[in-house]
Amino acid sequence: QVQLVESGGGLVQPGGSLRLSCAASISILNINVMGWYRQAPGKERELVAAITSGGNTNYADSVKGRFTISRDYAKNTVYLQMNTLKPEDTAIYYCNLQRGTITWWGQGTQVTVSS
Repeated sequence: QVQLVESGGGLVQPGGSLRLSCAASISILNINVMGWYRQAPGKERELVAAITSGGNTNYADSVKGRFTISRDYAKNTVYLQMNTLKPEDTAIYYCNLQRGTITWWGQGTQVTVSS
């Protein structure tokens, strides 16, 4: 049973920063794509950022220049550094790993941006 444990969410004021972590119970060396998605109330889940095993990254237009995805193979962990947060970034953030046709999801961590 693969487990993805997310942490780092919370309440932050507009303009603030948070770093989300996703620790995997398996080695991420053979993971093809690692990503972060988010789902706001009443909206569909959307891709926020992704990184491939080759190091290519992809970001939603709404977070480009503010968010950075990275991974640490030694810790089997994927990170999402979020800077200059806006109220519209409020959502549940989910970690996602893909290996071939297999996809794993984390349980989600709440991020709330509010003054």
